[in-house]
Amino acid sequence: QVQLVESGGGLAEAGGSLSLSCAASGRSASSYAIGWFRQAPGKEREFVARISLSGWTTDYADSVKGRFTISRDNAKSTVYLEMNNLSPEDTAVYYCAAMSKFQGTPDYWGQGTQVTVSS
Repeated sequence: QVQLVESGGGLAEAGGSLSLSCAASGRSASSYAIGWFRQAPGKEREFVARISLSGWTTDYADSVKGRFTISRDNAKSTVYLEMNNLSPEDTAVYYCAAMSKFQGTPDYWGQGTQVTVSS
């Protein structure tokens, strides 16, 4: 079992920045690729970004490429999502997920953290 806890959500103005954290715990937590997903009201959950075990490989949705940066600190078992130049379209609940394969289906999910961007 892997437990994931997101933090850092909140309210930001358009053009502003927020940083999210995903703390992982449990057996072999550092053995998983980690992804960020989001779900806006009335919409399906969508992929945002993912990072490999080592942190050397990352992948982003086109909608956030160039604005969001994912990183991880395996010593702290934490993955970060730096979000810049936010727009109201980024408003959603953001979830981190642990995946045994880099592009695989998530095996574990966090509880989510709300990000709201005002115009």
